[in-house]
Amino acid sequence: MLDIKDFSKTYSGADYYSAYKINLHIDDGEVCGLVGSNGAGKSTIIKSVTGILPFEEGTVTVNGFDMKADPVKAKRTIGYVPDDHTVYDKLTGREYVNYIGSLYRVAKADKKAVIEGYAKLFNIEHALDNQIGSYSHGMKQKICIMGSIVHSPRLWILDEPMVGLDPQTMNELMMLIREYANQGNSVMFSSHNLDVVAKVCDKVAFIVKGKLVSLVDLRTVNPQTFNLDEYFMKLNVR
Repeated sequence: MLDIKDFSKTYSGADYYSAYKINLHIDDGEVCGLVGSNGAGKSTIIKSVTGILPFEEGTVTVNGFDMKADPVKAKRTIGYVPDDHTVYDKLTGREYVNYIGSLYRVAKADKKAVIEGYAKLFNIEHALDNQIGSYSHGMKQKICIMGSIVHSPRLWILDEPMVGLDPQTMNELMMLIREYANQGNSVMFSSHNLDVVAKVCDKVAFIVKGKLVSLVDLRTVNPQTFNLDEYFMKLNVR
């Protein structure tokens, strides 16, 4: 569960809010998409929710833990895939996922099961014992995704996770996101790919110039008459 109330964030030296009075709730079992143009504030929201960035106003509660009051407890329940998919290039893929799992105190057998299961899903079994520095961009993304989910987080956050993935892996990740939410977990991800958002998300938060201007529950709209692309364009030109 994620609960954001009256969240606002400014960067040092800026005379404007990068995110202003954001209110958003994601229940257990829900997938929420963050949609907005470049610079709209999506990554600012995500990095504040994960505790990477401090924020001045409002509250962020993750699975019952206040991000300001109990940041360590809150972060332990989060899995995060950053938009730059940063990993340790000198580790092998297996070493990297094992290392992340150890940080979260995941049992050895559970780490092994995650590594073997997702390596097979993402078709990178052959590269697990190669240094990550030798991986393609897409393979690095896959390892980053594996590391983010090794501790079975209750809240899974992904920032532009589809960039650089081949169509087959995109489809596998979409299925994984949906399945993960169906297990009772919460998922939030940002994306410019509105087709992906429409297929995977339960609801969509539209961010324009740092403000959440619309929250659409896709479970209640008629897919025959509601066009996500057209709706997004109207919000950005009004």
